[in-house]
Amino acid sequence: MNIEIVEKADHLKLIEVWEASVRATHDFLAEDDLQELKPLILEQYFDAVDLRCAKNAHGEIQGFCGVRDGNIEMLFISPDARGKGIGALLSAHAIKEQGASKVDVNEQNERALGFYQHIGFKVIGRSLVDGQGKPYPLLHMAL
Repeated sequence: MNIEIVEKADHLKLIEVWEASVRATHDFLAEDDLQELKPLILEQYFDAVDLRCAKNAHGEIQGFCGVRDGNIEMLFISPDARGKGIGALLSAHAIKEQGASKVDVNEQNERALGFYQHIGFKVIGRSLVDGQGKPYPLLHMAL
């Protein structure tokens, strides 16, 4: 598995990975909210973070991570690649190479919470709404 800098040309593949990952892990998210987020992520959020992706031996993107100001803003793994250490690889890269030490996790996403706790993050705060002001509580975590 190779960690690479994401090129603009990769954004359409990333949004496919994002949507498949969200559908597999964010069952609490309303369809309208998912559809509202999709163009924002593609047109704004990808450009606002330092994006890295994990590619397999065939050059196919298996997951990606975006960091901004020491915060892991996004970490999404293709559903068929989950459980293979790609999230841990991308997180370790984000921490060591991109200076990440914080992350916000949807409270309802118990697997993500457990994952971040497993790699050393601790809950340091909570918000009742997400970044868009939607009623999806966030847990603020730090190393």
